[in-house]
Amino acid sequence: MNLAQQNRAYFALLNVGATTFRVALDTASADLWLVSTQCTTDVCKAVPRYPLQYESGTFVSVNNNSTTFSVSYSDGTGAEGFVAKETVQLANLTVSNQVFGLMTSSNVTLSDDISGIFGLGFPRLSSVSSTVTNSTPFFVQLAQQGVLNYPVFGLSAIDSSVVTNVTDVGWHKVVEFAPIGTTSNVSSYLQWAIPLDSFAVNGSSLVPSPTYPNITNNASLAMFDVGNNGIYGPYPDVSRLFAAISGSRLVDTNLGLWAIPCDTLVPISFTFGEQTLTLQPTDYLIGPASDNPDLCLSWPGATSPSPDGIDWQMEYVLSLFSYGINTKEPPMIGFYPLKNATNTTESAALISSFLSSASATVATTLPNSLLSTPTYTTPPYTFNSSFSAPTGGIVSTELANSTYSPIFAEYATNISAMPTIAPTNALETYIITDTSGVVTTITSTASIASVTLGIPPGWISGPFGRFPMSISLFIYVLPSF
Repeated sequence: MNLAQQNRAYFALLNVGATTFRVALDTASADLWLVSTQCTTDVCKAVPRYPLQYESGTFVSVNNNSTTFSVSYSDGTGAEGFVAKETVQLANLTVSNQVFGLMTSSNVTLSDDISGIFGLGFPRLSSVSSTVTNSTPFFVQLAQQGVLNYPVFGLSAIDSSVVTNVTDVGWHKVVEFAPIGTTSNVSSYLQWAIPLDSFAVNGSSLVPSPTYPNITNNASLAMFDVGNNGIYGPYPDVSRLFAAISGSRLVDTNLGLWAIPCDTLVPISFTFGEQTLTLQPTDYLIGPASDNPDLCLSWPGATSPSPDGIDWQMEYVLSLFSYGINTKEPPMIGFYPLKNATNTTESAALISSFLSSASATVATTLPNSLLSTPTYTTPPYTFNSSFSAPTGGIVSTELANSTYSPIFAEYATNISAMPTIAPTNALETYIITDTSGVVTTITSTASIASVTLGIPPGWISGPFGRFPMSISLFIYVLPSF
């Protein structure tokens, strides 16, 4: 699983039927969907599409393709289509009759030949499961069938020199959510969210202000979303954070963006339990403003109160996600520090080099006067806090041919029971020593084997779309006279 261009999305290659697609990974949703050849919007035609005209031997229609499916996102985009079943393969892991969405209309911006979204969230987030029976999400189905060594997955975007020992992983229990209304047949696990204890600027700690302190036990909740580009927090907390950075100013109240001097050197950190994630300027600076290159837009962005009680949305760090085991072990998130522990500061030269290598300045016009921080009325809480959903991890024991035993809930993590996680390196590091003894370290994106996307075997692309390719040999024998 690799990082897409411009650090915008993680993607994976999936075989859906006989066709390979690149899909963006999303831990804040649970369904798989692809754009199909019935979607003729510009955003769809720009990427490989599932070829409905190709008669896949493993394709199974659901209600004659009449069961509708739709998704919507916080930026106002969305997609619509229908539900179907196909054989889906990720690396050497295969699920037959996997339910997924085939989109016939979409305005979701897709790039880097990404054809859809692959949700890795909890089943409670699945829209398909509410309309189609026996439609467990892909990864959960693998775990329930006992195909996996353990119901945990990890993503990587950094060199293995940073991740040297699994004992460095800090594990944090995922928070539970009450049901909506009086529904009792849903799991209490909804999002990959954990409590945020504090945040700090240059070592000066601040205590977050939760939106619903009486419901969340005075804890501010932070969601880790691999599909999220950037860091977001509530206006009161983000305002206090930037107040601690000299020269900062609010420049866009609609987007909740602050600008700070581009030569800012101070680190920003977030503490979860006993573990602190530290961001250096190259982690949180977005880029110079086009009309004032001395000021840089910066994360975190500020948002209005969310009715689900999630205050912070964290950009992805190197993490492990464990789905847990019913009655034995809760779901957990484990993560490493974002940076190597020896890299505690960044030099002005390094930050300047980072900004100069940015693709472009951020096209924005900064206001001529200082803006006031907006205030919001807290919306009603979405969930029924007086009614509890069932607890426990989502993966049952004694299913299929495997029985899972807990390895994270022990006082000391059972490292010997932890399955080895060795994904293909996304980055390659080269250490070069010149004739004068100066050592230079260069990190570059690892090469990826070429693969044809969106075209089944034996098909070619033409001006009218993709069609089967067949070669016939005609022999015409002239009659003799």
